Amino acid sequence: MGPRITRYLLSLLAAACFVSTGQATNSKTEDYPSKPITFYVGYATGGSADTIGRLILPQLADRIKQPIVIDNRAGAAGVIGLDTVARSTPDGYVMGFGTAGALASNVTLHPNLPYDPLRSFSPVGTVVRIPIVLVTDSNGPFKTVDDVLKAAKTTPVSYGSAGTGSSTHLAGELLSQMTGAQLTHVPYKGTGPAAVDVLGGHLDTAFIDLPTAVPHIRSGRMRILGVTNSERSQLIPDVPTISESGIPGYAFTTWFGIVMPAGTSEAITTYLNRELVTLLQADSVREQLKIAGAEPFISTPKEMQEIIANEIELTRRVIQSAGIKLQ
Repeated sequence: MGPRITRYLLSLLAAACFVSTGQATNSKTEDYPSKPITFYVGYATGGSADTIGRLILPQLADRIKQPIVIDNRAGAAGVIGLDTVARSTPDGYVMGFGTAGALASNVTLHPNLPYDPLRSFSPVGTVVRIPIVLVTDSNGPFKTVDDVLKAAKTTPVSYGSAGTGSSTHLAGELLSQMTGAQLTHVPYKGTGPAAVDVLGGHLDTAFIDLPTAVPHIRSGRMRILGVTNSERSQLIPDVPTISESGIPGYAFTTWFGIVMPAGTSEAITTYLNRELVTLLQADSVREQLKIAGAEPFISTPKEMQEIIANEIELTRRVIQSAGIKLQ
C-alpha cells in the first residue's frame, strides 16, 4: 500500500471518529434529562419563592418529562439555598432560585459570601417580577402609608421582612431613610412567617411579596397600604405606589430567576431556557401567575447575568446609604 493511500485511509478513519464523537455528544444532549432534578429554594415554605416554585416547576417538569423535586433550605436571606446550588456538581441535575436579594444585595451585605453571584452560577433565565407591598392587619389602625409614617414620627412602628438584607428589608430601610420614620425592622426566615405575625398582632406592618399576601387579602384579613414599584402594578392597579403616597422617587422591586452550578453545559442551560420561556409565554401560565401575584419576567441566560450585575450596583448604593450591616 503506497504512502498516499495510507494517508488517505488514515484521514477517512479520523473523519469517521470525529463524526462518531459528534454523534455521541449530540446523543448525550438529547438524552437530557434522564433522571429527576433537585431544585433548591432558599426560603421558607409558604413564602413567595416557594409559592412561585410550586406553581411553575411542576409545569416545567411536564415539559422536560422529568420530575423536579423542591428542597427548601431556608435561612440567611437565601444564602444557604444558593450556596447548596453553587457547591453541587454541574451535571444538569441541580437548580435553584436566585433572587434579587440573594444574588445582588448579599454581595454588599456578606463580606464572606460563600459564592460569587457572577461566577458561581450558570444562569438559566429570569422567571417573574414580584411587587413588594406594605401590609397590615385589616382590623389594625393603619389605612394608608401616610398613617404609618405619621405614627412613626412619635412611636416606633415595627415591620417584618424575609430577613436581614432581603429585598423586603431593603424596601423598608429605604422608606425609613427617605422619610426619617421610626420603622423597627423584625427579620424572619421568609415572608410567610412575617405575614402570619402581622395577622397575629405581633407586628404592626410588614413588607412582603405580593404572592405571600394574596391569600390573606382574599380572606379579608390583610390590607395592602402601598406597593413599592415605581408605577402601579397591573396586578393590583387600585393600590397606590408608596411614591404616590407622598414619598416621590421611592421605588424598589424584586425578581426571581433560575440558576445552576457554574460549569453546567451551555447546551443544557439553553435547552432549559427555551422550555422556560415557552412556558412563561403561555396564556394559562400568565393567568396563574397573575392570580398568585406575579408577572412573567423573561430573559436569556446572558441577559440574566447582566441583570445580576446591574442589581449588585443598585443595591450596594441603597445598603451603604442606609448603613445596613449584618450582625
